[in-house]
Amino acid sequence: MSVKESQVQLKERVQKVISLLKKKYPDAHCALNHENAFQLLIATILSAQCTDERVNIVTPLLFNKFPTPEKMANAKVEDIEELIRSTGFYKNKAKNIKACCEQIVTKHKGDVPQTMEQLHALPGVGRKTANVVLGNVFGVPSMVVDTHVTRLSNRLGFVKGKDAVKLEFALQKIVPEREWTMYSHYIIYHGRQVCKARNPACESCFLQKICPKKNY
Repeated sequence: MSVKESQVQLKERVQKVISLLKKKYPDAHCALNHENAFQLLIATILSAQCTDERVNIVTPLLFNKFPTPEKMANAKVEDIEELIRSTGFYKNKAKNIKACCEQIVTKHKGDVPQTMEQLHALPGVGRKTANVVLGNVFGVPSMVVDTHVTRLSNRLGFVKGKDAVKLEFALQKIVPEREWTMYSHYIIYHGRQVCKARNPACESCFLQKICPKKNY
């Protein structure tokens, strides 16, 4: 692979990687269980520094007790804390979740907003969380950058750095817009199964011929 890869060559390689990932992981999807925008928003807030598996264990009980933004907004923060304790950082998460739902009720008539600006303005909602909701519920092409996307996009030589916001915009320039939402799902699947943080299985990886293995 040429060290002096042009922007055109980079975009072509990106599309080739996406094509291969799509064939390998045809069932890739959001790992957080949800039935609506409200549930996915809260689940994504809970997923910070926590596994999706743990969040999926916690949310059924949480949503059974507080099934709407209104119910959550009126809940005692201590009651939310008790239900989400196992997700870690539960005090801060509970405070943000209650405040977030209060704003959804008072500023958005109980409906989860559908724009980046409005979502990002909610307590506890960063760009990553907003992008998860926009892409997976509202169908807005959105580039989610988590630890897997950061690690693999760097290793593949698509981007350089760890600033999630900068990587989000950098990836948007080289990944076709129609693939923005699914890109993260494909990458996350690959990161969990093959390109792991400590022991990536490069020898058996189907991307090895077009991967420069940067920051290996």
